Amino acid sequence: MPPWLLVGEGRITLKLHVQPNAKKTEIVGLHGDALKIRLAAMPIDGQANANLIAFIADRLGLAKSLVNLKTGQSSRRKVIEVKAAPADAARRLLPDR
Repeated sequence: MPPWLLVGEGRITLKLHVQPNAKKTEIVGLHGDALKIRLAAMPIDGQANANLIAFIADRLGLAKSLVNLKTGQSSRRKVIEVKAAPADAARRLLPDR
């Protein structure tokens, strides 16, 4: 299991390092023990957090309501909880190559 992914009862927890204001939204690899994601959204009025939740939900094929920002509201280091995550969540969240 990758260090950025924790599996629990009916949910997964993702440790993320987020870089807002990037040219495009993408998963780029690891940043320490966290998965690094670049976001095209600005970190203003929760835009980056909303973009992150939508991006994770889309990658996992889930509704946004199943993805919750647990910690890191105003930090680059974030913890996301995903309910009803698919069994292949780690593969779906790997960087595009």
